[in-house]
Amino acid sequence: MSEWLKMSAADLGRGIGSGEIDPLQLTQTYLEAIDAHPQSKRIYARVTHDRALAEATAASDRARAGQRRSLLDGVPISWKDLFDSAGVGTESGSDLLLGRVPDQDALVLRNATAMGAVCLGKTHMSELAFSGLGLNPVKETPPCINDAGAAPGGSSSGAATSVAFGLAACGIGSDTGGSVRIPSAWNDLVGLKTTSGRVSLEGVVPLCLKFDTVGPLGRTVEDAALMLGVLEGAPAADLRGASLKGRKFADLQTMALDDLDDTVRAAHDSALDRLRAAGAEVVPIEMPDLPEAMALSGVLYTTEAYGLWKDVIEASPDLMFPAILERFRAGGDVLGTDYVAAWARLEQIRMTWDQATSGFDGVLCPTAPILPPNMERLLSEDDYYVRANLLTLRNTRIGNLMGLCALSLPTGTPSCGLQVLGQPDCEAALLRVGAAIEQALA
Repeated sequence: MSEWLKMSAADLGRGIGSGEIDPLQLTQTYLEAIDAHPQSKRIYARVTHDRALAEATAASDRARAGQRRSLLDGVPISWKDLFDSAGVGTESGSDLLLGRVPDQDALVLRNATAMGAVCLGKTHMSELAFSGLGLNPVKETPPCINDAGAAPGGSSSGAATSVAFGLAACGIGSDTGGSVRIPSAWNDLVGLKTTSGRVSLEGVVPLCLKFDTVGPLGRTVEDAALMLGVLEGAPAADLRGASLKGRKFADLQTMALDDLDDTVRAAHDSALDRLRAAGAEVVPIEMPDLPEAMALSGVLYTTEAYGLWKDVIEASPDLMFPAILERFRAGGDVLGTDYVAAWARLEQIRMTWDQATSGFDGVLCPTAPILPPNMERLLSEDDYYVRANLLTLRNTRIGNLMGLCALSLPTGTPSCGLQVLGQPDCEAALLRVGAAIEQALA
């Protein structure tokens, strides 16, 4: 049964459907793996044994009765520690929320439970979700699957590593500036950033409500598609027959290819070559307004984040990791007029982006410009931390600023992801394209 721990969520679901896998045995296998794993306490903030076993028992009964609710009915998944779960601590990676216990599940967790998904527990994350590095000295920093001394990517760090280390079939995270896609890239997973407003944020601890999104981290594009359906309580996108023949992609040149690590550059070039070999057309494209949009992000993100958290933070600032505290406080220096003007200008740039990319099936770039940075250096060298923190989210933030849906896919080079930016509210089309790219990169 140990082979179950490396199977895709979809394959586990098919195994349950065929009677080859019992949901209760499957969940017990995962719980035993979590309890025995030497790094599990760095990955899981809380493991919900009783809930998982009760849900798995019900899924097992449904499977025997031929009454399964979805393909993922009985499949165990993990939840980032900012999704409310009834009677279980939800602290968003921060001691500011120590002991916070909600009385009901977040809507997406209720939807997933109604579709039969088994909740394994809550995973560690960057403090209040405000860093793409995954470094959290206040709580725990999960390990990167490819480098024990490196940061795992965040803020959905535990969500990614729970899957990468075989301690969940899929992880649910959030993405405000890249927090699903970065840990997916650095841990060789598929990560889906949904369009802002598509998936409910009810019962999700916020960072920036105008940018916060919910999305899955899994082994395959199929898993991401199925999990999106489960989160929404809706049918999954149909990926059958996905092909790259006749597809046209934009290869983003502006900013996205600056300061690339040599390994990342080689992985990106190789990925594009494989897409062309599979029949895709790849066209270089410039977006002159992108640097301006990126400059606006500091105003937009920090102002809203500090506006939401100011009172809580300033009541106990000593409880925070200083680098995260500093980032929040930067939002206190922004005038309301500048914030309004920044949003107005960003909306104009979004229209320019939409016009320039409307003829493409997706916009391509490396998910992260750098490889996972060293944790000891992040904690001891300020300049190294600042540079790594800014570069890590640069490419993924494009998707959030432009209001897009986006995928990160493994390229086959460890910790190097290929990002595909889709059109707003076009997740089904993006997932079909992603499935075809996944085949080409395999």
